[in-house]
Amino acid sequence: MTRVNPEDITHRRVLKIALPIVISNVTVPLIGIVDTGVIGQLGLAAPIGAVGLGSIIITAAYGLFGFLRMGTSGIASQERGRSNEKELTLILVRVLLIGFLLGLLVIAVRWPILEVALRLSPASLEVENLATQYVNWRILSAPAAIAIFGITGWLIALERTRDVLVLQILMNGLNVVLDFTFVLGLDLGVQGVAWATLISEWAALILAIFLCRKSLLYGPWLKFSEIFNKSPLKRMLTVNNDIMIRSLLLEAAILSFIFLSSDFGDVTLASNQILIQFVFVSAFGLDGFAFASEALVGLSIGARTQKAVRRSSLLTSFWGFIVALSLSLVFYLFGNQLINMMTTEIAVRAVAKSYLWWIILIPVIGFPSWMLDGIFIGATRTRDMRNGMIISSIIYLITIIVMRPWLDNHGLWLALHVLFIARAVSLGIKYMDLELMARR
Repeated sequence: MTRVNPEDITHRRVLKIALPIVISNVTVPLIGIVDTGVIGQLGLAAPIGAVGLGSIIITAAYGLFGFLRMGTSGIASQERGRSNEKELTLILVRVLLIGFLLGLLVIAVRWPILEVALRLSPASLEVENLATQYVNWRILSAPAAIAIFGITGWLIALERTRDVLVLQILMNGLNVVLDFTFVLGLDLGVQGVAWATLISEWAALILAIFLCRKSLLYGPWLKFSEIFNKSPLKRMLTVNNDIMIRSLLLEAAILSFIFLSSDFGDVTLASNQILIQFVFVSAFGLDGFAFASEALVGLSIGARTQKAVRRSSLLTSFWGFIVALSLSLVFYLFGNQLINMMTTEIAVRAVAKSYLWWIILIPVIGFPSWMLDGIFIGATRTRDMRNGMIISSIIYLITIIVMRPWLDNHGLWLALHVLFIARAVSLGIKYMDLELMARR
C-alpha cells in the first residue's frame, strides 16, 4: 500500500493535475466551430444543418458512455493508492475491451438511433439525407471514441493529465487539418467532415495506447481469468451503473430546461440557448479541479489516509472556488459583450441580458456540486451520487411546477440553481462518511 502524506498534497500538485485539463477543455468547442465554419464555406444551408444535426446525434450517443471515464478514474486511483500495479494494468485492459464492445454496439444499433433522432428533430429531406451520410461514417469511430473515455479516466487516476492534453491536441488539431483538406481541398462536403473526425479519433486511440504501452506491454503478464475476474468486473459494473443513472438524470434536467424554455416563445428560447452555454463553460472551467479531486481523493482512500482525503478535498475545492469567482467576475464585466458576440438579433440580446444575473451566480452556486462530484467519484461513493441526483431531480421538478407559473422564465432559472444547490447539499451531508472510508 502506498503511503500518502497529507503534506504531499500541495497547491502545486493540484494545479499540475488540473491545468492541462482546463487547457484541453478549451479545445473541445473548437471542433464544432471549425466543422461549422469549414462546411459553411460551401455557401449552402443544407450541409451546415446536416453537420449540426449529425454532430448532436453522435454527441448524444457517445455521451451515454461518459460514465466509463468517471468510473475508471475512481477505481484506478484507489488501486494506485494500494500500490496494486497488476490491477491497474487489468483495469486498463478491461476499459479498452469494454470501450470497443460498447462502440461496436453503437454501430450495430445506428439505424434505430438515427430513426429516433430524426423523428425528434425533423428536417428537410436533403438535410436528413446528408445527416444520415454523416452519421454512417462518423459512427465508425465509436469503438475508438468510447475506449478513449476509459483511457482518459485511467490517465487522470495516475495524474498523467499532460498526456490527456496531448491526446486532445492531436485529436482536435488533426481534425482541423483534415477538415480543410477534405472539405475545401478535395471538395468532399459533409462526408469530408465526417471522415476528418473518424480518422482523428482512431489516431487518438493509437496514440493513447502508445502512451500506455509500458503498462500494456511491459506490465505483469495477464491471464484471461484475471481480466474477466467476476469481483472487479462486478465492482466496475456497479460503479458505472450508478454514474450512468446519475448522468442520465442530470442530462434529463438540462434537456427539460431547454424544452420548457420553448413555452415562453422563440425569443426567450433563443436567449436561454445562449445563456446555457455559459453554464457549460463554467462546468468545463471547473472540470480540471474536479478531475484533480478524483485522482487525489481516490489515491488517499486507497492508501487509507484520512487526513490526505480531507486535504485533497480542501485544496482542490479552494482552487475550484477561485476559478468559480473568476468566472462570475468575467460574466459580470463582459457578459453583455459576450451575448452581443453570440447573436445579432436585438430582441434576443435584450432578453438574454435581462437574465444575465442568473448567469453571474451560476459558477459560485454550481461549483460545490461539481467539486463534490469529483470527490465522490474518487471515493467511488457512486451510490450516494445516484441517490443524491434522484432526490435533487425531484426537488428540481417540484420547483419548476411551483415557481414556473409564478415567475415564468425566472422560475425556470431558479429551478436550475436549486438543482445545483440540492446536489451539493445531498452530497455534502454524506462527506464525513466518505472520509471515514479511509480508516476502514
